[in-house]
Amino acid sequence: MELKFKAEIYKVGINACVDVPENITEKMTAKNGYIKVKGVINGFKFSKHLVPVKNKPYRLFINIPMLKGGKSELGKTAEFVIVQDFDDERKSYPIPEMLTEKLNDKKLTADFNNLTESRKTEILKYLNYIKTEKTLGRNIDKLVGKLERKEKNIRIP
Repeated sequence: MELKFKAEIYKVGINACVDVPENITEKMTAKNGYIKVKGVINGFKFSKHLVPVKNKPYRLFINIPMLKGGKSELGKTAEFVIVQDFDDERKSYPIPEMLTEKLNDKKLTADFNNLTESRKTEILKYLNYIKTEKTLGRNIDKLVGKLERKEKNIRIP
């Protein structure tokens, strides 16, 4: 659902921003306090986060490309159209069958699963972009060796 409002651009410290009306933000769901939105300022598209401010409405910071693209400036009122951006989930990568087999054979599945989500994603992303079986096997062997040695900060290649 597109939500429209007009607001005057003002400065906080060195940053340009606008206050987003509460009747707009109350229709949205915050994640870790912030609300990810896609929108338009005077016809110029942007993607940003609304920032919570203690005892005040959410704030939308306006960067220079937004000011120029929206043909606006400090002290002027701009028209905004925003919609919550729910496409904030990280991309997931499948676990290669060869890796699953090696982890099961060596009984290291739990060790792999105990890696942080970001580390597992980084490893799986790398493995999924490998083009040849030989290279995939070599990198999986490196990973399994590091897991067996209980290395900290596991990375491949």
